Amino acid sequence: MGYNDFGSQGIWSQYRHEFPVTESLTYLNHAAVAPLAKRCSDAMKWLADDGCLYGSLHYDRWLESYDGLRSVTAKLINAEPSEIAIVKNTSEGIATVALGLKWKAGDRIVAFREEFPANFYIWKKLEDWYGVQVEWLSYLDPLERMEEAAKGAKLLAISFVQYLSGYKADLAAIGDICRRHGVFFFVDAIQGMGAFPIDVRAMNIQALAADGHKWMLGPEGNGVLFVSQEWQNRIEPVEFGWTTVAGFNDYASRDMAVRKDAGRYECGTLNTVGCFGLWKALELILEVGVERISAHVRQLGDQIAVGARAKGYEVMAERTAATGAGIVSVRKPGLDARMIHAGLKAKGIMTAPRQGWVRMSPHFYISPADIERALSELP
Repeated sequence: MGYNDFGSQGIWSQYRHEFPVTESLTYLNHAAVAPLAKRCSDAMKWLADDGCLYGSLHYDRWLESYDGLRSVTAKLINAEPSEIAIVKNTSEGIATVALGLKWKAGDRIVAFREEFPANFYIWKKLEDWYGVQVEWLSYLDPLERMEEAAKGAKLLAISFVQYLSGYKADLAAIGDICRRHGVFFFVDAIQGMGAFPIDVRAMNIQALAADGHKWMLGPEGNGVLFVSQEWQNRIEPVEFGWTTVAGFNDYASRDMAVRKDAGRYECGTLNTVGCFGLWKALELILEVGVERISAHVRQLGDQIAVGARAKGYEVMAERTAATGAGIVSVRKPGLDARMIHAGLKAKGIMTAPRQGWVRMSPHFYISPADIERALSELP
């Protein structure tokens, strides 16, 4: 079977019209900032026009976006809407968990050296602030090494998919390790959520954060935080605002009892236009089906890896059925990744230069022919 006939070819042909970006660009940069689907853009335009023409007359409809976003997020990861908070970004979600837990000197955290800074800096700061000890591993370490490190640890934090190599962690296996040793399991899901399945129950994930502007196909500045119900009373809201409390609709009240759901981590008015956009983007993801999306995205990644190697490129991570995700980073001796990126961009092919590599990251509406075109333009 050639790349022109994946067997999943219907997915991109069925939904390509949802992405007007395809009329001008071959977009292989979803690991950075994704283009908006038309229904996502239309929803945000409606809110902007409604505010312009009617002020807050339809405020009740604006509020629907909050519950709508919590509901579709919960469905995507097998959680309850009451376990979803709306945040600005992944960093805020991670910090909410990291700073809300109670720490004492000598507590141990297991974290990973190659992480994106959002899932690295905060654990380093806990070392400085509380005397917490962080054991730094590599995401390529075997599960046996992770299990050894987890013994006696309080928390383990890892990315679902590594931002540079595209390596997809075995969250189910790591979750089992954390279950066996009583370790709080935190996942930075930004590089996989929306493209690959996540089941927080089956994977024993206690908390998870992700911004919506990558694989969830939403706008920037709007993300989600999952905190399991059993942990909400043990993770204090560190940003304490008027919507943190249970009676936030009673402005005269001074009762500071917090909400009984993850809304306790929302400390004020939310990014309503962003909520509209991400709500509709996730509805699209659910309509298409994450299992279907993941099969196609993985095949596109494999196509990039095979084609790039055929042109003399090195591929950063060995792809397998278990570890291959939507990110593929390549480089070629003697060629500057920034120049390769610039050359592709000039031809309408969007990638990203990252740490000496050219990173490509296609989503489900991208066709095998799009990938062939990008490969043909690699010098």
